[in-house]
Amino acid sequence: MSPATRDILGKVRQMVPPMLERFHKGQLGRVAVIGGSEDYTGAPYFSAMASARLGCDMSHLICTPGAAAVIKTYSPNIMVHPLMRQSPSPSSPSPPASETDPGQISSKIIEMLPRLHVLVIGPGLGRDPLMQETCAKVLAAARERKMPVVLDADALAIVISKPELVKGWREVVLTPNVVEFGRLWKGVKSEDAKGGGAESSAQVEELCKALDGVTIVQKGGKDFISNGETTLTVDLKGGLKRSGGQGDTLTGSIATFLGWRAAYLEGLWDHGGHLKEEEMLGLAAFGGAAITRECSRLAFEQKGRSLQASDLTEQVHIAFNNLIGEPSS
Repeated sequence: MSPATRDILGKVRQMVPPMLERFHKGQLGRVAVIGGSEDYTGAPYFSAMASARLGCDMSHLICTPGAAAVIKTYSPNIMVHPLMRQSPSPSSPSPPASETDPGQISSKIIEMLPRLHVLVIGPGLGRDPLMQETCAKVLAAARERKMPVVLDADALAIVISKPELVKGWREVVLTPNVVEFGRLWKGVKSEDAKGGGAESSAQVEELCKALDGVTIVQKGGKDFISNGETTLTVDLKGGLKRSGGQGDTLTGSIATFLGWRAAYLEGLWDHGGHLKEEEMLGLAAFGGAAITRECSRLAFEQKGRSLQASDLTEQVHIAFNNLIGEPSS
C-alpha cells in the first residue's frame, strides 16, 4: 500500500461510524438499488448485498415483478420491491397506464425517496425504454432532494441521452468501465476517446468538467476518481480474474460509504468534524473502490480463475477489516 493510499484511507476511516448502543435502525445507512429486469437478476442483488455486508442498516432493491420473484429466493436479508415495469410485448393485451406510463410507475419509487439516504441505479437495468424513462424521472426527483446517487452500467445510457439530468449535480457518482467511459466521452463530448477508456487521470478530469462537477470513478488497472478539481488514484492490488459482476460490489460499497457520509454530516457521533463536506463524496468513492479491489484480491487468492461475482460478496467484511477496521468509539 502506498503512503498516499494509506493517508486517504485514514480519512475514509474517519467517516465510518462506531457501533454505539444509542443508534437506532436506519441511522447508519438506508440504501436502495434500482435495477433488475427479466434477464438480469444477479447484478442488483450483488450491489444490494455488498451494501448490506459492508454495514448499511437497510438495503432495498427495486426491480420488476419477475426479477423480484427470483431475487427473493437469493436472500431474505434484502427488502425487494417489485415496482419497476418493462415495456409490454406487442402481442400482449393492452395493459393499464399504471403498467406503461413512466410517470405513474416512477411515482411509487419517488414516494420512497424521503426514507432513503442513497440510490444506486443501473445494475441489471437493461436498455428497455420504459425502464430507462422511469429511472430518468426518479433521477430528476432525487436531484431535487440533492440526494447522493451512484449510476452504473445501463444507467449510464441515461447520462448519454439526457446529460442535463446530471450536469452540475455534485452528489452524483458515475462508475464506468473502460468501454462505458468511451461511450460517455463520445456522448458528452461528441468525439471518440482514444483507447476507449481514460488513458490518464487528466482525461477523467476533463469529462467531469464537461459534466460540471459530477464525480467519476473510472475503473481499470488503477481506479481514477475525480470531480474535475480533485483526483484520487486507487492503486491497491486486485484479483486477476475479470468476471462480470465485480462492479456491482463497487456500487453497493460506495453507496454504504455515502450513507455513512450522511450520518457524519448529521453529527450522529462525536467525530471532531475534521472532514470537509466537499471532500467526502470522493472519499466515499475511494473507500468503495478500495474495498472492491481488496475483495477481488482475497477472492482470487481462494478461487483463482474460477472466481465469480458472488465470491467477492463473501469477502466484503474481511476487506473492510483489512483496510479500515472498526473505529474506536
